[in-house]
Amino acid sequence: MLITSADFSNLEDFIAVAVSFLIGVPLLTRFLRLEHNNKRANRPSSKFFPGSKESSWQFLNVQGFNFSAGAILSQPQFKKVFIFLDTDKHASPFDILATIDAFPEATIMKYENVTAEDADKILYDAMFPRGPEGAKHTKVFINGRNFDLANEILDRAMKCMFSPFELSVIIDPRGAYTTASAAVAKTLKVSLEKSLGTLENKNVTVLAGTGPVGQTAARLYASEKANVLVTSRTLQKASSVATKINEEFKSETVRGVQAQTSEDVGKAIINAEIILSAGAAGTELLPLAVLKESGKKCKIVADINAIPPLGVAGLDSNTDGKEMMPSVFGIGALAIGKLKNKIEVALIKKAAEEPKGIFDYKMAYELAKKSVTEKREDKKTIKTEPQKSWLP
Repeated sequence: MLITSADFSNLEDFIAVAVSFLIGVPLLTRFLRLEHNNKRANRPSSKFFPGSKESSWQFLNVQGFNFSAGAILSQPQFKKVFIFLDTDKHASPFDILATIDAFPEATIMKYENVTAEDADKILYDAMFPRGPEGAKHTKVFINGRNFDLANEILDRAMKCMFSPFELSVIIDPRGAYTTASAAVAKTLKVSLEKSLGTLENKNVTVLAGTGPVGQTAARLYASEKANVLVTSRTLQKASSVATKINEEFKSETVRGVQAQTSEDVGKAIINAEIILSAGAAGTELLPLAVLKESGKKCKIVADINAIPPLGVAGLDSNTDGKEMMPSVFGIGALAIGKLKNKIEVALIKKAAEEPKGIFDYKMAYELAKKSVTEKREDKKTIKTEPQKSWLP
């Protein structure tokens, strides 16, 4: 049975029940969910009490109620709360620890094995009990290895939220968004430092380009107007990702190819100026012999895999823009990882500062790109600043 304000004979009774800690939160949550469903279905808002000419929303907005149980007469001080929605059986401690280090005083809540249907219920219960002001201090972090499910949960979250009950939502499925952002930003940095120019019109090959990191990196390269080739063990999967990205950017700059053998990989990199190996940990994708034989146009090669065997043979994980072969500059996994960690913390802090918004791969790359380009500008300023004489 759904309880609404219509079940109360007068306003005083309604307030008395609402301020009860045990009853108030469930009652108001159900009431607000009812009103949100009315809005989504284009139904008129229910009346606050029988005979009223004002809708419930109009009445509550006029009265300026704080919907938090026990807080109708005074405005409480809200602490930051991060709610982790993880699609996996066990939530990764990586992102939770990063959040705790950034905000030691924050409260951390985690839910595991979360489905899209679960997310609706959790989000509604997170949106309402602290009121519109409290919602500004409630943050959601969507995570998990199931890339598609994590994005489905994000879609559900965006549909659930409405003004003034909007939350800041971070999505970084097992670090894929921050890793891809760091990897692309590092290749941009090296390209600029070696006077190779921006990423625009560069030929880029993303090995294992259909995984979470690979397809995110391919999107980011496409956003920089590069010509992108994504590989997969199956042509169908590679072509599907390429088509999806082309549709997003309304272009034809991304192609998918099959790469099952070393010969296939050689063909995939033959025109590449930048190669990013985005495969799973402990999987070699680019043998050194293939790079030497087929990568004659390659100027930059990067790898996200730090667990031996590495994704690119002969590329040390700590290499950061140094030559790994004559005129070929390498970026190892640990160099990418350092920037990835900084970007994740920056993303968490930005979401904490903002009262609402979606903090995804686009925002992560914006932060990563800003980080590497600002450092470059700082170095330029130091070099070009005239030497000062301290002699009288």
